[in-house]
Amino acid sequence: MKNHFRGKISVKLAFAGVGSVIALSFCFGVWFGKTGKTVETLPVANAQSEAAFNADFSLFWDSVKLIKNKYFDANKVTDEQILYGAIRGAFQSLNDPYSTFFEPSDAKKFHEDLEGVFGGIGAEIGLKNGQIVIVAPLKGNPAEKAGFKAGDRILEVNGTSTAGLAVEDAVKIIRGQPDTVVKLLIMRDGWSDAKEFEITRAIINVPTLEWETKEGNIVYLKLHNFNSNLPDLMYLSAISMLMQRPNGIVLDLRNNPGGFLDVSIDTASWFLQRGKTVVRERFNANSEDRYIANGNASLSQIPIVVLINGGSASASEILAGALRDARGAKLVGEKTFGKGTVQEVRDLRNGSSVKISIAEWLTPNGDSINNKGLNPDYEVKLTEDDTNNGVDPQLDKALEVLKEELKTFAR
Repeated sequence: MKNHFRGKISVKLAFAGVGSVIALSFCFGVWFGKTGKTVETLPVANAQSEAAFNADFSLFWDSVKLIKNKYFDANKVTDEQILYGAIRGAFQSLNDPYSTFFEPSDAKKFHEDLEGVFGGIGAEIGLKNGQIVIVAPLKGNPAEKAGFKAGDRILEVNGTSTAGLAVEDAVKIIRGQPDTVVKLLIMRDGWSDAKEFEITRAIINVPTLEWETKEGNIVYLKLHNFNSNLPDLMYLSAISMLMQRPNGIVLDLRNNPGGFLDVSIDTASWFLQRGKTVVRERFNANSEDRYIANGNASLSQIPIVVLINGGSASASEILAGALRDARGAKLVGEKTFGKGTVQEVRDLRNGSSVKISIAEWLTPNGDSINNKGLNPDYEVKLTEDDTNNGVDPQLDKALEVLKEELKTFAR
């Protein structure tokens, strides 16, 4: 078991889904390798050195021959298309929405999107129960202004059904040039009918961190994401917080879809004692890595309560799970999204690529995050009426729980 400390950790993104409709595209939960390269080229290995394939592969070749010899329109299907379809089918057999095959044209677009600037609606989207969903609307951006909520289902985009679409395909048709309009048909739990929204795409500005002092000298700290600028912002904010000698902290991770894994480790290291496990990463063959808090732990003695909801995903779930398991922090709000796997991107010959899940994240106590999420200790719903009336019963409950803990802490 290897221990990883703050510093040169592999460049991993710990986002919720596999698609983003913000201005800069992050491929959520993707590992681009310890070299810092965007991708690595996958060599063609000798079949003798690969894992044994315990199936009769002649079935595949017999099927291909039937297609080529018997299909009435076989001249319209190239050998390459047959091959790509077979590979896609192999990935679909995994029943994993985060593992996929990109043929050359899609692979090129995928890699361009990692660097490109484009218009979006300001939301992270993912696949849940076979449906395209809003993971988290991003503060101050078109999706939030339109009233989108975590868990909203996107049924259609510009009249095209999203049924059966991979997230990458949904992202392609939602994105577009800034100042153009996209029509989304949205269904929400509790609605009797779906509603159509017209949203003007924009270049998205994503906030990272906000904090303020509440009554009773309690710090309210809101993390919107785990982007690369968070460590510096967290450092400056922590200094200011400590100067106020706060009695407690409410950490708000609601609608935080994630970010860089090493940033979540860095952030956790402010709240956990050195040497505490932040997250465990389990690969196949039961091999496992641990990521360890190695910061100055300056906020580790201050009582803390964590706010979560269905838009809290991946890196947010890592941090919330670490604080729950290692510090006994109470979670308030709603169940988290449940994205707990790591993907690796590899280039194949002829320009194709694959993205494949190579590991899953576990909380320090060994609880799996993926497809399960974290349940709150205190479940509190936030209704549309609450939002429209400017009230926040989840935050109110978190403050109540924290104040009760402070009474015990003071004894």
